[in-house]
Amino acid sequence: MATTMPQPLGHSGAMDRLARILAERGISASAVAAVDEEDERVDALEAMSAGMPPRFQHALADHPQVVDWVRTVADAAVAPTLGARRQVTAGPSLLMAGVVGAGKTHQAFGAVRSLVQAGVGVRWRATTAADLYAELRPRPGVDSERTLAQYSRVPVLLLDDLGAAKSSEWVEEITYRLINRRYNLMLPTLITSNLRISDLRAYLGDRVTSRLAQMTTRIAFETADRRRTGSAA
Repeated sequence: MATTMPQPLGHSGAMDRLARILAERGISASAVAAVDEEDERVDALEAMSAGMPPRFQHALADHPQVVDWVRTVADAAVAPTLGARRQVTAGPSLLMAGVVGAGKTHQAFGAVRSLVQAGVGVRWRATTAADLYAELRPRPGVDSERTLAQYSRVPVLLLDDLGAAKSSEWVEEITYRLINRRYNLMLPTLITSNLRISDLRAYLGDRVTSRLAQMTTRIAFETADRRRTGSAA
């Protein structure tokens, strides 16, 4: 007497069975998938926001050029495997320049949040330029090269207040190495600076500004300090 052994259901078998059950009950599988996807986005956004400074956990990117950047980076995201969530792997960068309190940092954090809202996965880091230099200064027991590599290779980097730290040959060299690596890898970088775009060359040097000119869309923010009027972080 022949015996039929049960076959492992597997992911595709489970999905087919679920589709049949939903069809029998008059429920659209695509509608269920849309709800699941929306729940996943909400969970991912909440997890990301929890890792942000409290001031920017609800930041909204509404500047037209920042919104365009989000759309471009999200459209370029790719799935590592069939059926997996698309991930940010490459894309253009932004340089947001303007006076203190113009809302640049708010827009930058809002842009990262908007990528998740667009349904893509984002591995990211955020730091101020001054904190980055402090973290990279050579000292016993710290592998500064490994730390620099992490900032250089993270898919999305938010580098805040470029130009705020005191300039030196070491600062210029570290900035060049970071920007050059991200330039070569074509990794999206959100950069804010209180310096006017025309003043960045004197601070950063020709090697850095040449790469920034090619890799970034430059946005000149309004000249008023919005913090003093209470309209922005």
